Amino acid sequence: MDIKVRLAGTGDVPQLLKIYEQYIDTPITFEYTLPTRQDFTKRILSLTKDYPYLVCEKQGRLVGYAYAHRHMEREAYQWNAELSIYLGRPYTSQGIGKRLYCALIELLEKQGVKNVYGGVTLPNVKSCI
Repeated sequence: MDIKVRLAGTGDVPQLLKIYEQYIDTPITFEYTLPTRQDFTKRILSLTKDYPYLVCEKQGRLVGYAYAHRHMEREAYQWNAELSIYLGRPYTSQGIGKRLYCALIELLEKQGVKNVYGGVTLPNVKSCI
């Protein structure tokens, strides 16, 4: 399987939005409308100041992404991070999510993060397996 995990860049935004759009009409994103390209770009730039934002390519095609972000705002939570992951629907159940999570956790450990959290919104059977 030709899979590559790398840091996301702003040039990835159009492909990331296509993946994210698949989840807008679900309870997974907690959003009701798709962010604009500009807003999504700002999100990436803001998050990557402190946390990793990764994309996964399979055979040269961007198929998913994952990122870490602040878990809670108070200073003592600086050692925590929350993880988010989105995969193109044709690419679920192939171990890609696990690979992205493992890469994120490895990077966060190097940054000194001690606790990572990931939430699963129900119904979301594939994420609960």
